[in-house]
Amino acid sequence: MPASRYPNAKCIWNTAHENQLVIVTANVGKGVNQRMDVEIVDSGPNKNVYLSKKGIKGETRLAITTHAEGEVGVCLKNYVDGDVSSDQASKLTRIVDLDVDIGADAVDYNAIANQESLSGLETEMRKIEGQLKEIIDEMNYLKTREERFTLTNISTNDRVQGFAWFTICALTALGVWQIFHLRAYFKRKYLID
Repeated sequence: MPASRYPNAKCIWNTAHENQLVIVTANVGKGVNQRMDVEIVDSGPNKNVYLSKKGIKGETRLAITTHAEGEVGVCLKNYVDGDVSSDQASKLTRIVDLDVDIGADAVDYNAIANQESLSGLETEMRKIEGQLKEIIDEMNYLKTREERFTLTNISTNDRVQGFAWFTICALTALGVWQIFHLRAYFKRKYLID
């Protein structure tokens, strides 16, 4: 990642549901006269800033729980620190290895297994249980979303149908009025009996 005195943020976005655990592991390579800042934000209407950390070095683990449905962005900025000429500053770069785990992937099942003295099979069952819960939550989310879209579709269909009937009635009434009006006009001019 190139360094700059006024760097633009480089963001990696991932979809996350409400109240989901997100663990970000950033492994920042060495860099002389550089400072790496990280900020975790979401794409919701409130633009929540979950975490902002300056000067991360080496391997750093950051954990948050989301507040809203949407995308979670991990934004990185690599600043030039200290007295560095602009020629040298343009050559400064850093390697960043970023790992973002969301939901069941973010849980450390090895630590749970050690803490609760679980066997390998029980640990695997816990992993599968977590993944299954995540799949069920996703299906419920998709079901409510589909219901909302269906209601919107039905509502729009009813409005379009009402407008179509109004248009038909208005055009019919206008046609009948034109017939009577023209008939009266022609009778006044003695063009028809």
